[in-house]
Amino acid sequence: MSDYRKTEEALARLTAEQRHVTQESGTERPGTGEHLGNKEPGIYVDIVSGEPLFASSDKYESGCGWPSFTKPIDPVFVTELRDDTHGMTRTEVRSIHGDSHLGHVFPDGLTDKGGLRYCINSASLRFVHRDDMEDEGYGAYLDQVETV
Repeated sequence: MSDYRKTEEALARLTAEQRHVTQESGTERPGTGEHLGNKEPGIYVDIVSGEPLFASSDKYESGCGWPSFTKPIDPVFVTELRDDTHGMTRTEVRSIHGDSHLGHVFPDGLTDKGGLRYCINSASLRFVHRDDMEDEGYGAYLDQVETV
């Protein structure tokens, strides 16, 4: 198991938008995230801690304007919290080790995949292509990523 954690060095590398999203529970504008249209095989990891969060095989186009996933790659790396901000009740999704705000989960996802839609900010994620997963220490998750 890798040492996933938030460090000052990792925080210093964040862009203003990445810092706003992950550390201040912000939200990027819909349709603007770099990972929204990504269809390459791989995994998405926390931009701060590196912990594995979502697999490309669970990504789908929901039309909401943010990357959407049916489930986390391993539930041990995410936590879900009640969020009553902005005059509504939602379920916030955060990474466990990085404590990064990732986005929200909604019960309007694909019914044949469990019915959940993890609506995640691109600014909270770093994409690791399938070809690089082994070298970057994510080889254990190759079986969860489709082949090219």
